[in-house]
Amino acid sequence: MAWIFKKAPKLDIAEILYDTGEVHYRYSRKMSKDGTKWIREGAFVEYHRDGSVASEGQYDDGLETGLWKDYHENGVLAAEGEYREGEEVGVWRFYDEQGELESEEDYDAEEE
Repeated sequence: MAWIFKKAPKLDIAEILYDTGEVHYRYSRKMSKDGTKWIREGAFVEYHRDGSVASEGQYDDGLETGLWKDYHENGVLAAEGEYREGEEVGVWRFYDEQGELESEEDYDAEEE
């Protein structure tokens, strides 16, 4: 059996704090190829001040990708939908603080 290894970019974890010291954002990032700036890569989480998750998703080379979810401060799902190359795609669903569906928006339909 032969193993093939690809050099993966070194990821760094960033934490951005509220002015009161609680974590506001936590995400992984990598250095740009030219070494001049950080680019979000991988997991991203935003937190409410109480420490509960406000938003979570993934980045691919600095662009939102895949399933993203936002949450109300009470922990109930507020919104969910997919990103592709930093753009909302497909049907996004929006919920009230009790978890009842409030609306849907089809981003693919807007292109037609």
